[in-house]
Amino acid sequence: MNNPSLRQWLLLSLAVCITLGLGLAGYLLSETIGLRVQADAGARQLELHARAVESELDKYTYLPSLLELEQSAQALLADPASAASGPVNVYLEGLQKRSGSRAIFLMDLNGRVLASSNWQASDSFVGEDLSFRPYFKDAVQGRPGRYYGVGSTTGEAGYFLAHGIQRDGRILGVAVVKVRLDALEARWQKARLEAFVSDENGIIILSSDATRRLKSIEPLDAASRERLARSRQYYWSPLSELQPLEREQLGAGVERLTLVREDGESPPRPARYLAQSLPITDTRWHMTLLTPLKDQRREAIIHGVLAAIAFALLTIVLIARNERRKVIATRLAAREALEAANNLLEKRIAERTLDLRNSNERLKGQIRERRQAEQTLRKAQDELVRAGKLAAIGQMSTSIAHELNQPLAALRTLSGNTVRFLERGRLDVASTNLRTINDLVDRMGRIIASLRAFARGGEHSGRAEAGVAITAALGVLEQRLQTRPVQLDCAVTPATVAIDQTRLEQILINLIGNALDALEGSDAPRIAVQGLVDEGRYKMQVSDNGPGIDAHGRGHLFEPFFTTKPGELGLGLGLTLSAQLAAAAGGQLYLDADASAGATFILILPLWAPSAGSHLP
Repeated sequence: MNNPSLRQWLLLSLAVCITLGLGLAGYLLSETIGLRVQADAGARQLELHARAVESELDKYTYLPSLLELEQSAQALLADPASAASGPVNVYLEGLQKRSGSRAIFLMDLNGRVLASSNWQASDSFVGEDLSFRPYFKDAVQGRPGRYYGVGSTTGEAGYFLAHGIQRDGRILGVAVVKVRLDALEARWQKARLEAFVSDENGIIILSSDATRRLKSIEPLDAASRERLARSRQYYWSPLSELQPLEREQLGAGVERLTLVREDGESPPRPARYLAQSLPITDTRWHMTLLTPLKDQRREAIIHGVLAAIAFALLTIVLIARNERRKVIATRLAAREALEAANNLLEKRIAERTLDLRNSNERLKGQIRERRQAEQTLRKAQDELVRAGKLAAIGQMSTSIAHELNQPLAALRTLSGNTVRFLERGRLDVASTNLRTINDLVDRMGRIIASLRAFARGGEHSGRAEAGVAITAALGVLEQRLQTRPVQLDCAVTPATVAIDQTRLEQILINLIGNALDALEGSDAPRIAVQGLVDEGRYKMQVSDNGPGIDAHGRGHLFEPFFTTKPGELGLGLGLTLSAQLAAAAGGQLYLDADASAGATFILILPLWAPSAGSHLP
């Protein structure tokens, strides 16, 4: 190889090959490092947005269980045929507006919607059979129902949270809250974030790019498509696949994808992304963050070119070794370039360090704020407990005065009559009145003892004779019944019920006394008292032909201190106390909404069943 020209050409070809090889190596190394940096930054961003999704879901989880505290909802589920659904619809509508949810509805054990917040809308859920929905099946079995799907009534996508409404350890029905998650997509779009959330079936349910919504991230076989179509979870969506042009697995939950991007403003074009996925807590969903790699690829190309140029410069330096000045100048230039690159690298490291420090400070501030919020919440809960205790004490004290009012009035009347009968020598009648006074005094003692036990939250067990209770209640109210021409019809089947005798008499005195007040000024006043055994429980009914109770009064009838009487005739505690006494004995007291005229109150009580250790008095 003595030909200088051939040697020069070979050296030049070798230099070119080495330059291209180093450029390619620089490109690959820069791409690897860039992907690692992008993956670290993407992981932090993905964690932040995944927690935001979890927070958005968690803020509605309390709503279904809240309906368990609503008495009208429990009454509707316990007896859909008798209870009115109107008040429940109005309550659900108000709760939906205050919570910002899409819809709230109540279902019986057969999956039929009994009441809904959208009861006035044309696409109301009322009457719909949703027993096929998985969230209903989970809630009926006592498990939390969590489900994303497209509504079969409205065709609108949403996230459903279901909870089984229980009473006495038995599930009466299911409360469901439907929420829209569009706000998450709007925030992603505003932040120019490309991300999507896929559910347990691998179907994209939330996406910053609307064209990707309801697409499958994995191929679906025929059996899976048939199963999803039968479940109607996605209504009639074709469930097409999100098919990447290229796909490369880089690690656990990390991929490099090439997708066709459609923004509606320009023709579809391929775009490369770094895809990172993270499961969302308490769901079977996964959130995927798509980080565009356009800038990272451009930087890798630049770094590869720089590597090739650096080698070319080195080659030129070696070739021009005889030209000392040029070699020194080239070395100085290379050194300056290296120092500039080092300064740039140090600057970027300092910026990244500052960003991390700022992020840590923000996180610390958020932790402090959350702790303060938790302390404030605990203080508020303690204040509510104390307020509840004070309210209970006030209610019991006024209840004693209310319950003793009628016996005291009877004592005042009987004592006056006894004096007159003694003056007239009517000793037999006076003796009868004195015995009645003695009974009333005993009854006042029993009332005070019963109310004291009720205020202490003591035992509510006992037994009472229905016929004896009616007789005693009419005896207390005998004076009022004699002073007005009231037709009284009593048809009571004798039975023993599981409630203290005095408490049953208190309830009946309140109901019959309220009926007498309602008949004030009526032309032909009539009161009917009925009692019979109905489906293993004892049903007592007190009816009158008075003016009845308006819609406003029905909604607040059992609230403390609510009354339609003048202030000197009632405190508004009789019905409240009676309902509490009935509930404490395992029964219920309610107003018959189907009564055609006047007002009809129905008292349901369990029959008394002697246990193995019980004995007759």
